This record gives sequence, C-alpha cells and structure tokens, in this order.
Amino acid sequence: MLTIGVDVGGTKVAAGLVDENGAILARARRPTPSASPSDVEDVIAACVRELRDAPEAVGREVEAVGVGAAGFITADRSTILVAPNLSWRDEPLRDAVAERVGLPVVVENDANAAAWAEYRFGAGQGESHLVVVTVGTGIGGGMVLGGELYRGRFGIGSEWGHMQVSQSGRRCGCGQHGCWEQYVSGRALLHEAREIADVQRGYGARLLELGGGRPEGIEAIEVTQAAREGDLAALDCFEEVGTWLGQGLADLAAVLDPGLFVIGGGVADAGELLLAPARRTYAEKLTGTRARPHAEIRLAALGNDAGLVGAADLARHR
Repeated sequence: MLTIGVDVGGTKVAAGLVDENGAILARARRPTPSASPSDVEDVIAACVRELRDAPEAVGREVEAVGVGAAGFITADRSTILVAPNLSWRDEPLRDAVAERVGLPVVVENDANAAAWAEYRFGAGQGESHLVVVTVGTGIGGGMVLGGELYRGRFGIGSEWGHMQVSQSGRRCGCGQHGCWEQYVSGRALLHEAREIADVQRGYGARLLELGGGRPEGIEAIEVTQAAREGDLAALDCFEEVGTWLGQGLADLAAVLDPGLFVIGGGVADAGELLLAPARRTYAEKLTGTRARPHAEIRLAALGNDAGLVGAADLARHR
C-alpha cells in the first residue's frame, strides 16, 4: 500500500506518494501560505488530493498521510504546540487535515521524521541505535533506540541544538545563551567567515573577494567554495565548526551510546570539510575514548527528501 508524506516548511509544502520501500512515486509542491493555519491545512489537503489522483496511484490504495513540521508536537502526534516558522500555537493539525482528506493522519516533528527515514531507508540501515544531527540554519535531529523512534515523555525530545555549551556564549533565538547551534550551523559558519574577513582582511582576502568586498556579503556556499579551493581562512571556519560538532557528538555519546551518528543538513553538504575535524574531536573528547567502541560518524543519504519519506513511513507504521 501507499502512503503520502508531507513536509511543511516556512516557504513551501512538499509532498510525495511513497511506497513501502521508501521510493517516491509522485510529487506535489505548493508555496506555504502565511495567512493562517487553516490556509496551510488547505494546501496540505490539496497536495494529498493531487497525489491520490496521480497516475502512479491508480489501482492502488493510499492508506494514510504523514505530516512533518518543525516545532514541538504532542506525544500523541496530533497537535503542534508551537511551530516558530509558521507562527502556530496549539494547532490541532492531525484532526484538521484528516477532516479535509478523509484518511488517517500522523503529525511528526520534521527532524524526527528525517531520522526515521535514514534509519529505514538511508545511511542508518542496519543500525538499531542511531542519532541523526541535521546541521542547517540551526541544528535539528532525532534518534532511533532499539529500533524505535524515541520522542521523549512529552513528544519533544532530541532538541540537540539547544544544549547549552557556553553559559555566557552567543545569544540564541530560543532566548538562552550559548546553545550548541550557535557554534554548529550555517549561521555559525558565516559568523566565523565574516569575522575573519572583517578583522583579518589579508588572511580573509579570498572570502572577501567572494563576498563582493564586504564581510556581510559572504554566504555559506562561498565559504564552502573557498575551502574546497584550499583557502586557509575558509578551512579554519570549517575547523572551528567541525570541532564544536565533534565535541557535541562526544557529549551525546556519553548519554546515549549510539552505534552511529548520521549528519545531514545543508552545512553537511561540505562533506569531509566538516566531518574530518568532527571525527577527530569526537575521538579526543569521548569519555573513556581508549576503552570503549566508537560510534561511526556518517553523512546522511536521503537529503531533502528525508522528511517526507519518514513522515510517510511513520504514517504506514502508525
């Protein structure tokens, strides 16, 4: 049987018709309306109807819908407590969508959905204990322990990005200071690059050039480009961010003891530029590092499709 996965982002709603092997058979996409939750629910329903009518669905039953969204989701996977990118509060998304589409609906945090997809169909296949860390604008993630998606008592676990790693550190959008994502994220990479370009203009000359002569003109893709060219300043940026990543993974391992870390998100597209310093620091900082097995650190495999594939599969296994 088929299920439909929907990934609700701040700018777009992406949906897919997904089979039991995690393959996306058809896609639908709409801009995310900003007016109200009801408008977003209408768009989700429109995507579901389009996919149910797709040629790939003819003669096959669509049994359920999984919706992934960034935010805190209740333990029963029905209500979004808060979704900052959508300005939602206490939104009963499951029932609202189910009423519109006439199918069972599961709502899940998008990073949890992505973690499940990597476990089932991606880089985490064959590993029963894995932690997924997505490094993008901020940090997201999820974990599978003993083959089960772990969500916490209240459904809002795995918020790695808001572990406090520096008590008097950089201010975070969550209202705290020194959260991990302020040192490991696209924002953190830009912070390092722009600071070097501003205060060490000779050393950061290539970064400045790519930024049009202005530190604030530098973007993450240009830091990656310069690093791949061998620019020392850009490599230093990845060294700094990768070191913070490895330290955080070591801290997570001390608590969770996974067999595998899967690293995804836009910043992880830089590959070994990020993972090499992360692996080195992880090995150095891991508690009892010489006396215990080390979890492998591996790049995610499913890219931007992970959220909708995972949401669809979680709906199948509801």
